[in-house]
Amino acid sequence: MMYHPFQIVGQDRPERWLVTCDHASNCVPDFVNGGCLGVAPQDMARHIAYDVGAAGVTRALAEALGGPAILSNFSRLVIDPNRGEDDPTLVMRLYDGTIIPGNRHAKPEDIDRRLNRLYRPYHTALAELAARRADTVIVSVHSFTPQLRGRPPRPWHIGLLYAADQRLAKPLIARLAQEPDLCVGDNEPYTGHLPGDAIARHAIAYERPNVLIELRNDLIETPAQQTAWALRLAPILQEVAAQTGL
Repeated sequence: MMYHPFQIVGQDRPERWLVTCDHASNCVPDFVNGGCLGVAPQDMARHIAYDVGAAGVTRALAEALGGPAILSNFSRLVIDPNRGEDDPTLVMRLYDGTIIPGNRHAKPEDIDRRLNRLYRPYHTALAELAARRADTVIVSVHSFTPQLRGRPPRPWHIGLLYAADQRLAKPLIARLAQEPDLCVGDNEPYTGHLPGDAIARHAIAYERPNVLIELRNDLIETPAQQTAWALRLAPILQEVAAQTGL
């Protein structure tokens, strides 16, 4: 059976929104160390391997917005599509205290194979989807843990990340801050500036409006929670885009 490094949902949907999920899967393809990175199953099931809950939110959000979605089908521990090709964290040897044995001795030719079979096909498909309309808006969906090892608990329910282009993110932060039950992060729990990442490559480089949404993963554990967040966010995104003239 042929392995596909990404999934596209709703390719023919007409609206301008493109929803992406760079870390949708914890899959390790068979051609990578026989499908095993030497990481314990319980670790492959947590955030170090993928963004827990993000795939379900992505599918539901794209459907609610009437646009397509693209989701990766490989673990970020294999190779991280949200990093530039020259980023030293493209293939992680250690993540949140967990050693990745299958990456410790990865040779340049091993990384090239992962680039050619996973990373580059994903980005080619994403580029083609983004170019289907002149007015594409890119929404990238991620999730974060309530707490990293040895760090204080994270109070945010949702974080909005951005780099130089704040056209969508800043008004969206202001709008979400009006929701009485939400603690909203402004470039939290991470900064949105990461040269060569997926937003830089497909949105900023083409001056496309964009935002990266981070949801705390304990709030999107179930399909019902994922759908609820998508249905909550979709009209707010549409409202903010209309009000700002994007």
